[in-house]
Amino acid sequence: MATWPRCGAAAILYRRCVPPETPVRTVGDWLQRLGLPGVVLLAALLCDLAIVGMASFDDVGPVGSDLALLPGVLAMAACARWAPRRPAMAAFAGAGVLVGASVLIRASTATPYSAILSNVSFTETVAGFELVYFAVRGLHAGIAFIATSSLVVGGLIAVGTRTGYIDPGGADFFQSMFFGSLLLVAAVLTGLQNRKPRQRPKDRLLGELLRNQWPVIGVLALALFLELASASNAGLRAGPTVLCSLVAALVAITAARYPVQAGIALAAVMSVSGMATNVFLRSDNSYLMVGAVPSTQIAAALAVVVFLIRFADPRRVWPVIGLLSVVVALTALAAEGSRGTFSGASVRQLFVSAVLLLGIAVAFGMFLRSRDIQRTQAVQTAVNDAQTSERMALARELHDVVAHHVTGIVVQAQAAKMVAGQDPRIAAEAMDRIEKAGTEALTAMRRLVRSMRGDTSAGTTEFSEQATTDLAADLRRLVESANHGVPTEIDLDLPSGLPQEVARSTLRLVQESLTNVGKHATGATKAVVSVRVADGELHVRVSDDGNHAATRPDRAAALGSGGYGLVGMRERVELLHGRLSAGPGPDGGWLVEVWLPLEGGEE
Repeated sequence: MATWPRCGAAAILYRRCVPPETPVRTVGDWLQRLGLPGVVLLAALLCDLAIVGMASFDDVGPVGSDLALLPGVLAMAACARWAPRRPAMAAFAGAGVLVGASVLIRASTATPYSAILSNVSFTETVAGFELVYFAVRGLHAGIAFIATSSLVVGGLIAVGTRTGYIDPGGADFFQSMFFGSLLLVAAVLTGLQNRKPRQRPKDRLLGELLRNQWPVIGVLALALFLELASASNAGLRAGPTVLCSLVAALVAITAARYPVQAGIALAAVMSVSGMATNVFLRSDNSYLMVGAVPSTQIAAALAVVVFLIRFADPRRVWPVIGLLSVVVALTALAAEGSRGTFSGASVRQLFVSAVLLLGIAVAFGMFLRSRDIQRTQAVQTAVNDAQTSERMALARELHDVVAHHVTGIVVQAQAAKMVAGQDPRIAAEAMDRIEKAGTEALTAMRRLVRSMRGDTSAGTTEFSEQATTDLAADLRRLVESANHGVPTEIDLDLPSGLPQEVARSTLRLVQESLTNVGKHATGATKAVVSVRVADGELHVRVSDDGNHAATRPDRAAALGSGGYGLVGMRERVELLHGRLSAGPGPDGGWLVEVWLPLEGGEE
């Protein structure tokens, strides 16, 4: 049977023509792929679709007339998704969409609704913000200024012409100019801050939360957009309540790291919001609330309860949940009393609704907690298996190394025995060589015997089984075989007499690094292997120019792709008292560097 060649241009052609098996994606995977801009844009789009859908079939105007708003909404969303790749073209296209949508609305009987800006939908507002951000972040200053100016002009045309009239002295115009200026300044400053590529700081709270809490951010953004739509009728009187809802959403996001503190802070925010609602919105029934609690704050409270059950100590969970329940109950009862609608039936209805929502949140949190425990156990088991596999591979190499030295000792002893009677000087020299070989064998054995701490059997690889005592030849044979499918350059500067345990470990480390290149380096066209001796250490460097997606070990194991190669490499290097570094390279791609001491390290 004919087989495809797996090196050079043929391997690249093979990978393009025969795509790998596509793993099953979950909702979380798709949300993470969208990123924070995509999730917020999706929430705004869902809100607009709900509002336009309900308005199109109400009693105001012809049935379906408001559907004329959808082309502009969908086109602006498409421009925003296009912006990361082509920011200039997307910005100019977005400005054109705003003008074209305004013409379409004027030509139809559709009635634009007001969100943050008058006559401009949520999706158009969020998309405009993202278009300005990507233009400022990725374009030359002059082009970014022109692109941003075109979007501002398009926004002014949308605000001023879609309803056929504009009052420069009116409250709507002042509100649009004020909030529009704030959004413009925020988008420009955010884009300027991210113009120069910087290495993402590790363990930074905000960055970690924004990367990991996509579902929560999307739900809270959708609830906040819906609340803003209902708050537009109340005007400035709804400002304190909207501000409290925004703070509650931010607190709920931090609950993933600090669940107890977030629960207490949310209780305080909801208390302030309840007082502000009873003062400013007592007689307003158009605001989107359930029992005098805004919808965003309800969603935030449910998210906090889920995080409490999932992450917090059970002894501290229920007092915080009780505090949140008391605040919600007091807020609802105070609102019912101030409106004069307090009755037993209304209290029972609110109680049943609150218990139902709380029970759903608690059950979902318990499910996630159970899943986290199972995942942690699975990951720990897989890591232990990977470490055991490396230790047993080292134990097999111990046999090979010691057998090599002992064979030399036996041969030297036999030769010395034969010539001892004829030439004692030659026998003495043989004794010196026997002593040296024995010392080397003991050194290798002491450095490798640390691997024999488990009893689980593990197989070794083809190259570790067929390795010779010539590391340079083994490395060249490994690279020339091109089993990883990426053209590879090799640069060697190796002295003779390398310790066999170091040589075999180097071969295994290079092999595992090249295997990872073939598995995870999407679009890689070249890999480079360098092995040199410097300052008493063997420096191994393997790099490529591909794109490596960050894959969690548990997800990689679930997909059948291993995912524990680096765990085994680190275990092997630590057993030899070496150092390992693996991560994104300075020029892109992935870089693995290992330093192995050539002397010492005995136990």
